Amino acid sequence: MSERMEGKEQLFRDKNVKPTEQLIAESLGEEYAIYQRFIETIKNEGISLMDWRYYQDGKAWLSKGEYKWTTTCGTNKVKPIFWLSLWEGFFKVSFHFSEKVRTQLLSLPISEETKEAIYKAPTNGTKMKFFSVIFDVASDSSLNDIYVLVNFRKSFI
Repeated sequence: MSERMEGKEQLFRDKNVKPTEQLIAESLGEEYAIYQRFIETIKNEGISLMDWRYYQDGKAWLSKGEYKWTTTCGTNKVKPIFWLSLWEGFFKVSFHFSEKVRTQLLSLPISEETKEAIYKAPTNGTKMKFFSVIFDVASDSSLNDIYVLVNFRKSFI
């Protein structure tokens, strides 16, 4: 996490105030343009952003990127790709991967910084082992890595 983001508060923690585009734009300020580009790019990758939902456990509004497709038998399927949260001046994109794919992730064409984060991410869970990779997005610098991970998640359905 960069120093610029330390001590920043998560936004939209009041369950009576649902995030709207106007509130998101006001909250993110200059970084709203990056957020818009991110949303547009993931839509082009076939990822839809779920409506914002208030989660009691984290006491905050979150959204998630979902990949939806129809099987050859006509069954509609949905796969969560990432979670999205809003913070003062930036947004977070959080991925949760099975421990089984850690080595595959390290072989992807991503930055050394992201590879190090994947390598060092602690394992969670008892029956199903997983780890999280979280991006604090306040510039375009991490977006390419995020898009690579989005496509990886889509391909491992």
